[in-house]
Amino acid sequence: MLRKIEIGARVSGLAARAGLAAITTLVSTSAMAATCESLAALSLPNTTITLAQTVSPGAFVNPAVGRGRGFSYASLPAFCRVAATLKPSSDSDIKIEVWLPASSGWNGKLQAVGNGGWAGSVGYAAMAAQLRRGYATTSTDTGHQGNGASFALDHPEKLIDYAYRSEHEMTVTAKAIVNAFYGSAPAKSYWNGCSTGGRQALVEATRYPDDFDGIIAGAAANPKTHLDAWRMWMAQITMKHDEDRIPITKYSVIHKAVLAQCDALDGLKDGLIDDPTKCDFNPAPVVCKSNDDLKNVGSDCLTPRQATAAKALMGPAKSSSGREIFAGFAPGSELGWGLLLGGKDPYAVPLDQYRFIVFNNPDWDWRTFDLDRDLAAAEKAGAGTLTAVSQDLGAFTKHGGKLLMYHGWADQDVPPLASVHYYGKVTPASARDSVRLFMVPGMNHCGGGEGPNTFDMVTPLEQWAEHGQPPMRIVASHSEDGKVDRTRPLCAYPQGARYKGSGNINDAENFVCAK
Repeated sequence: MLRKIEIGARVSGLAARAGLAAITTLVSTSAMAATCESLAALSLPNTTITLAQTVSPGAFVNPAVGRGRGFSYASLPAFCRVAATLKPSSDSDIKIEVWLPASSGWNGKLQAVGNGGWAGSVGYAAMAAQLRRGYATTSTDTGHQGNGASFALDHPEKLIDYAYRSEHEMTVTAKAIVNAFYGSAPAKSYWNGCSTGGRQALVEATRYPDDFDGIIAGAAANPKTHLDAWRMWMAQITMKHDEDRIPITKYSVIHKAVLAQCDALDGLKDGLIDDPTKCDFNPAPVVCKSNDDLKNVGSDCLTPRQATAAKALMGPAKSSSGREIFAGFAPGSELGWGLLLGGKDPYAVPLDQYRFIVFNNPDWDWRTFDLDRDLAAAEKAGAGTLTAVSQDLGAFTKHGGKLLMYHGWADQDVPPLASVHYYGKVTPASARDSVRLFMVPGMNHCGGGEGPNTFDMVTPLEQWAEHGQPPMRIVASHSEDGKVDRTRPLCAYPQGARYKGSGNINDAENFVCAK
């Protein structure tokens, strides 16, 4: 007969630290290590355990895609898979999973992984990566199914779940499950996320500063209200009138022109722009020179209106009073512009915010968007949920928390200056020693791109949080057809990689970190 483990009431907000401590103490005193299947009887506040099952090595099948499709899980070790539904409010339906490696393979720590876009699914691939490292790991769908925002229409509690509550509730529950299974709490707990997962990271650090000892925040989609207003502003510039549209085939034309003007500004002509803030792109050289060029669809030039649009996209969105709303695309990101601007209509993510959250109207017409008026409406609708995340990291860093941020300079989804601006506004001054930002030349959104885009952020965070060694240099690589063809150091901002003057420019050993 499965034994039942009772856990004390859950708390949040100002009482988070006391609540987590109470749960840890109660689990530790009420049970030693449990079997996987016995976790089905675990009793936690607002929680229903729906699955507790031992998974044999390589046997996991992603329920969303089935066997033989998508990410491969063949190399996973054996683990205990726990699934649960959390209902912290009457309208909540938060799905989470917690994966627990066999005791002999557990590194004694927990790592939570974040989501992308509007979430809506458990991050199995990200969990698998951390399970292989020996972590107990957890992920949530944030309270709804499907990567869209229709869930929020007339469901304010579900919006709260997406915005911040699901991640915290998941973390508290996962720690209790870890404690019940192993008979001890995790020695360290980390968060790892990019894009929406990066925004979730910053929310956790500021709203629930005691949840994690270390946090990785990649390309944080923050503040979401302003980010989506910028995305709609761009749609107005390039989609409202056909004459302003830039064909996808012309993105490479702009990119080559940008590199011609700015590649060598860092002292090295290598196909990468090390610091796009120093690049003031002039589109004049690629403007069509004759009417014949204008008529030739395949010509390697832009119409005057397309050139004006391209220049505007590399600058910030501004209100009618001149206030900067959000930074624009960084020079060097042109090859990826199709993600937001390559369709008939604007990117679905901002469309969903305005249709289902701001205006509560699935038929809202994006062509009516007005930056001043509709951003104000978005700020009102997103107050306390999707508005800007606080830069006050005092409570998080006071208990030893470490925040490791990164962002690709060629990000085609979330402008990279968003992270630079957040980093520059971190308070109090004493917290800044516990925050590091790494900007990645040539990397797209959360990965990919022409630059060195493969790197390990987990090991540097471990060394920092567990051994007091702050990261200053992280080696990244770029591969072509499965073969590494370039390595380059990523440097703690505001430093960048500087060529020593001799040696292979594709070898990280020939670069130093300097301003």
